[in-house]
Amino acid sequence: MKALLCREWARFDHLKIEDIEAPTAGPDEVIIDVKAVGLNFFDTLIVEKKYQYQPEFPFSPGAEVAGVIGAVGKNVTGFAEGDRVMAYVKFNGAREQLAVAARDITPIPENLSFEMAAGLLVTYGTTYHALKDRAKLKPGETLAVLGASGGVGQAAVELGKVMGARVIACASSNEKLAFCKELGADELLNYSEEDLKTELKRLTDGKGADVIYDPVGGDFSEAAVRATAWNGRFLVVGFAAGKIPKIPLNLVLLKGMSLVGVFWGDHIVRENATHITNITTLANWCSQGKIAPHIYKTWPLDEAVDAIGAIARREVRGKVILTV
Repeated sequence: MKALLCREWARFDHLKIEDIEAPTAGPDEVIIDVKAVGLNFFDTLIVEKKYQYQPEFPFSPGAEVAGVIGAVGKNVTGFAEGDRVMAYVKFNGAREQLAVAARDITPIPENLSFEMAAGLLVTYGTTYHALKDRAKLKPGETLAVLGASGGVGQAAVELGKVMGARVIACASSNEKLAFCKELGADELLNYSEEDLKTELKRLTDGKGADVIYDPVGGDFSEAAVRATAWNGRFLVVGFAAGKIPKIPLNLVLLKGMSLVGVFWGDHIVRENATHITNITTLANWCSQGKIAPHIYKTWPLDEAVDAIGAIARREVRGKVILTV
């Protein structure tokens, strides 16, 4: 079978398509005949040994897969050959076949394409876990999303609306905010031109936002904490700005608020049943048209290096999908 392989720590352009031996299913595994693979920015890092985990050589990038079950291990129940499924696999997705633990797979609704399914897992999975499980977002609450035009930011805007929140999209340019408006954002805030704390307060009549979704970090985090409502929840999602902020804890005390960590990767392992329920919900919402991953472009597996290059060069707005 064909696979995109990394055999040394180096830039993405050293990756090559090779023929390797097809996998066999362990007792608790299924073999997925891969049809689509979701790529992310961390795929450009993992091949350079710059990410939080380092797979053994050789490995393939690609953490999100969707396809058809080709074989089932002897202990597996509830799944059969021919079932359409999706799974988050950390790495090794960019290949024609993959062995996956049965506990990690979720059925794909019949009217949902493999490409859309492969674009759901990381950004929407992380965000739904953050809003539902960690923030316990309620209908009618105000949700402020920093970095709202980015991958998880887009998901937060969409999911916030589906969950009944009033959504304030915060981004660094009017072009990005126009995109957020198309996603359904109720209010727009350009924090490169306006003071984040002042504007969030103004847009909430001085109350502050009930939930802050922050995948950015850096200098914006403290300003957003200062604009959080009483009993508010500040979601620590990531640090795209490159700087991990230090938050004065007296602000947390004075607002009776919560700083809430969002570690989706560990959530999948520690709370697997909840994770599968979440992904099932997202797949159903996507099949019903309530949410929709924004696919920037699809590339065939043979052109995977070009696809990862587009991500590395920051040319992408939305999901990059490989078709197999």
